[in-house]
Amino acid sequence: PEERISLADPEWSDVHVVTGALKLFFRELPEPLVPYRLFDPFIEAVKLPDPQEQVERLAELVQSLPPANYATLRYLLAHLCRVMEHVDVNRMTRQNIGIVFGPTLLRPEWEPGSLAVDMAQQNQVVELLLAHFDHIFPV
Repeated sequence: PEERISLADPEWSDVHVVTGALKLFFRELPEPLVPYRLFDPFIEAVKLPDPQEQVERLAELVQSLPPANYATLRYLLAHLCRVMEHVDVNRMTRQNIGIVFGPTLLRPEWEPGSLAVDMAQQNQVVELLLAHFDHIFPV
């Protein structure tokens, strides 16, 4: 039987519980929202020397996502843009959101040796997607 939950229940009133559940959902997917085959190209994009080239390459890569992944990523990032609008209350800067969601949305199929380097670049991908949301996800 399907379990029914009500977000009105007190246990869901803590935003950290909801955020934790959301992160866990994305982390437990059989493949991340950014598919394994696109991990390296996304990381290579943020390594490009020209910031404008980084954004253009990310936009191309996002367009190459499977339709369901694209729609989900766009919806999630649009929400996270709204979260950032309340940074004075929630302290969720673009950088903090990158730290929280980078490794969740984008991870290598095999854990590499240089985990810290990859993680910084995973975070940077999310930061750039948020910073240039309107360009990368045109209406």
